[in-house]
Amino acid sequence: MRTFQQLHQPTGRTLSIDEQQFLFFGGTAYLGLLTHPDYIALFKGGIDRYGLNNGTSRSNNVQLGIYDEAEQALSLRFGFGTSALFSSGYLAAQAAVSALTEGKKVYYAPESHPALWRSGKPQTGNVHEDWLQQTIQEINTSTDSDFVLISNTLDNLTPKAYDFAPISTVHPDKKLTLILDDSHGIAICNKNAISIDPTPFAQENIDVVIVASLAKGLGTDAGIVLGNPSTIKQVKTHPIFMGGSPASPASIYALLQGREIYDSQFNALQANISFLDSFLPTDQWHRISRFPVFTSENPHVYRHLLKQNILISSFPYPLPTSPLLNRIVISALHQQEDLERLVEVLAS
Repeated sequence: MRTFQQLHQPTGRTLSIDEQQFLFFGGTAYLGLLTHPDYIALFKGGIDRYGLNNGTSRSNNVQLGIYDEAEQALSLRFGFGTSALFSSGYLAAQAAVSALTEGKKVYYAPESHPALWRSGKPQTGNVHEDWLQQTIQEINTSTDSDFVLISNTLDNLTPKAYDFAPISTVHPDKKLTLILDDSHGIAICNKNAISIDPTPFAQENIDVVIVASLAKGLGTDAGIVLGNPSTIKQVKTHPIFMGGSPASPASIYALLQGREIYDSQFNALQANISFLDSFLPTDQWHRISRFPVFTSENPHVYRHLLKQNILISSFPYPLPTSPLLNRIVISALHQQEDLERLVEVLAS
């Protein structure tokens, strides 16, 4: 069986293996920035300006100004009071959870990403909607007053969007911190925005905190915590923020300078999603609005496509013994002829 491990090439639009070229519909580089020549030029410009990396902590007495500038720009871009940057999404999530849960009753949603875990996999229910309703009922009838709900904004595997509107029914005398991981949705489902609309539960007693990896769509090896100033102040006094080295300044520079490239790539991605959405049968392929993942439980689709030099994501889910979950992942790199070829092979 052909292996696609130990590659030494970008996982972009195509992969070259054993002198064969494969169309690649996998990964998480949704906006295709990892091979975009103009974006790479910005990154190189950042290296010329700031060097390869910055190994000092954010508590050092000598600081590069790019990080404060980026935190201000990104909080404005995504509609939050302020933000904290980390070298990875994992560290961003760990810092937020550790800093904001002490002394509070914590509820974990089903399938919460391991980056959000405090210690070991949390015990949760199986269905997100049922879990949320039950949790809100427990909060409203509890004698406690301070709570934290932790969840992904969406399930990027199956895929599925989660509805958080019921949170508006939390009693106003209950203080709730909502920590949501939007790594696969931020700047992807909506232009320059997170993937959910927090306005239905914009209440004084509810504090919305977004954590995200910027390495998915935005092509930046960094993580971010978005929230109000008092919440982010708690995060920035946590040892993970104070003691950790930040992301590469060159990558942050490219992120700030690449807004026009982002706009173009976002539009291309959404056009590709719309094109494929119009061809794939809804009873055979699961999808959610404006998200670039199409999933099938057909166990034969992976090998069928592979025989035609089309490579998609395929692995057992949710358990190692489960049937294969086959996923087509669209990116802004794909050209219409790629999508037409994919549709043609799927129909054959």
